[in-house]
Amino acid sequence: MERPPVAPIRLLQLGALVSTLDRFALPPMLVAIAHDLGAPLSEIVTAAGAYFLVYGLSQPVWGTVSDRLGRVRTMRVTLLLAGVFTLVSALSWSPLSLGVTRGLAGGFFGAAYPSSLIYLGDTVPAASRQRDIARLMVGVAMGTALASVGAGVLADAVSWRVAFVVTGVASLLMTWALRGLPEPEAHGRPASAMDGLRTIGGSRIALLMLLFAFTEGAVLLGALTLLPPAVENAGATAALAGGVTAVYGVSVFASSQLVGRLAATWHPWRLIAMGATAAVAGCGLLAVSQEPASAVVVALLLGLAWTSMHSSLQTWATEVLPGARATVVSFFAGSLFVGSALAAVLVAGLADAGRYALIYAVYGALAVPLGIAAGLARRRWVRPAPETGT
Repeated sequence: MERPPVAPIRLLQLGALVSTLDRFALPPMLVAIAHDLGAPLSEIVTAAGAYFLVYGLSQPVWGTVSDRLGRVRTMRVTLLLAGVFTLVSALSWSPLSLGVTRGLAGGFFGAAYPSSLIYLGDTVPAASRQRDIARLMVGVAMGTALASVGAGVLADAVSWRVAFVVTGVASLLMTWALRGLPEPEAHGRPASAMDGLRTIGGSRIALLMLLFAFTEGAVLLGALTLLPPAVENAGATAALAGGVTAVYGVSVFASSQLVGRLAATWHPWRLIAMGATAAVAGCGLLAVSQEPASAVVVALLLGLAWTSMHSSLQTWATEVLPGARATVVSFFAGSLFVGSALAAVLVAGLADAGRYALIYAVYGALAVPLGIAAGLARRRWVRPAPETGT
């Protein structure tokens, strides 16, 4: 008897798991890598920033490529190349070589999650899209938890290099698994990349969303990236710091269920407000204490902030300009990670000096205007025309 095909959302969840596994493997190992390579922590944090920077800058490129090459083929080709460069990064011998190889891997991994969002935008009706985007975050949650615990344990017990071997092989396997994902119909896509850019440039709300994504990346991804070294700075081991960060994955998993239910009755602006409030509370708490017990609560709050606010902004990105969906979503994702990368570079010196209280106080302060502005803008926005999906 022939097996039934795997549901598209399951394959997309697996793709999200693999790309997130790679993205979150590095933070729990920052201190271990610095010790092994004999380099200052600031240089390794900068190398991590290079990953997020290239990851972010590459995404607008992949959105355009997916319009021409196809959503599924783009995911498969980029995951193949990401796996290769991740395996090569396991051989890094200096902060520079680590930054270069991780940057290349990040550039190709940059296609995975945005392509999944675009795929959902192409195939799921707008009315139920946030529910599926919240389900997609289950893959993010699992990848985050596995990377946070596994990478820290591997760094302590064996070597940080093994973690990159694991994520590289997983990426290659995902390339094969995605062969069964059906390609959505190509309809209503921009005639050229310039058409998509002109459409975004002429939309004030689309440009405002890119600013929201940039700020959110600096706050939420910045806060999460530095959570393990902040806990280690307070005296914890890499494994314990990774375990604390794994709580974030558990929180994303639980919060995705909550947000999926609330999305059926709550207006998105309320979800954005809830997420911003959680971000302010989490960053404020870590500004006061970086002890593991406090960090566990912070990880829970950051997971709620990500699932509530970010999924709402992501869903909005798939709706605001349906005719240029791939361009908008990819630029949105690019802005998110460019914001994260810039934040990592700006606070690298403070992290090296152990001034995490100041770093998280700034993150908390930035979350306040972000939540207010994004919530008000989403409350006032009206979908320009009926969109049913395909």
